[in-house]
Amino acid sequence: MNIVYGVQGTGNGHLTRGLALIPKLRSQGHNVRVVISGRKKDTLFGVESLEPFETFEGLSFEVKKGKINYIKSFSNLRLLKFFRDVRQFNLENIDLVITDFEPVTAWAAKFNKVNSIGIGHQYAFSYDIPMAGENFITKLILKTFAPANINIGVHWHHFDQPIVPPILPFINRNNNKPISKKILVYLPFEDLNDIVELLKPFKDNSFYVYHDIEKPKTIGNINLKPFSRSGFEDDLLSSEKVLCNAGFELPSESLILGKNILLKPLIGQMEQLSNAEAMKRLNWGYVMNDLNPKIISEWIDQPPSNPVSYPDTAQSIVEWINSKSFNNIDKLSLNLWKQVSGREI
Repeated sequence: MNIVYGVQGTGNGHLTRGLALIPKLRSQGHNVRVVISGRKKDTLFGVESLEPFETFEGLSFEVKKGKINYIKSFSNLRLLKFFRDVRQFNLENIDLVITDFEPVTAWAAKFNKVNSIGIGHQYAFSYDIPMAGENFITKLILKTFAPANINIGVHWHHFDQPIVPPILPFINRNNNKPISKKILVYLPFEDLNDIVELLKPFKDNSFYVYHDIEKPKTIGNINLKPFSRSGFEDDLLSSEKVLCNAGFELPSESLILGKNILLKPLIGQMEQLSNAEAMKRLNWGYVMNDLNPKIISEWIDQPPSNPVSYPDTAQSIVEWINSKSFNNIDKLSLNLWKQVSGREI
């Protein structure tokens, strides 16, 4: 099939799913045109396997000190350019559009009446799963931001809904060799100085903090590092614990590797608040709503966690796409959750 695959470039979670799915689709003989929006091309890293790809401005949100600024986000939207990009997007001879919460391709498919599938964590919120911080605006965004004909929601647990387990690139667990007291920190939307001040008192631990800096820097037991996919993966595998925002992909990787997780959700971001709520309900990790040293102190002393064994969800979805059984999501979901082990599912 001729497929357009749209990836929301904000953060790295959507890209992680793309890195798992797109090469598999291409290996099955599908002609896949990749579109990434919401992020400039020179800020993308570790996406060589997605080449060739196009970038669009798309739609994104303004975040400062861990809080979404809705007023600034809406004032910065270039809606006329967005609608022009949508209208001019060429879908001639395209059989299927797959969108991972990417709005240009999603709306282009809608306007051109091309069959579309939404695959991603955001699509899970159309089902009855743990939610927090929802309001009229967030519900409207989830419904209209990147609509699709068919939704495949992704989550850590099924919550008795027809959703699927996390979609992740292959992780070699044989390389998972945690070093005692090594902690990976990924809080890209928090102020770096605030992070450093938060971690300074915990001198018995080594922190590896990834942030928007140009060169590595060490401050006592705190190692500051610029974004690097390969370096990040190495530090994830060798860390004992992970402190991160309440996105979806990094906690998913941490669950697979049995890392102790502490989530700090973005204030005002319904998805992250809901992820934190889900993590609490499952009792699979700690949550703090602000940069709280007391909670970090409690979390640091926790024993290792059992890993969760998820199946190759990406491969199953590719086979499901090959079969063109697009209405049979329940069967896809049930077959995948039967393969999950490691914690109570």
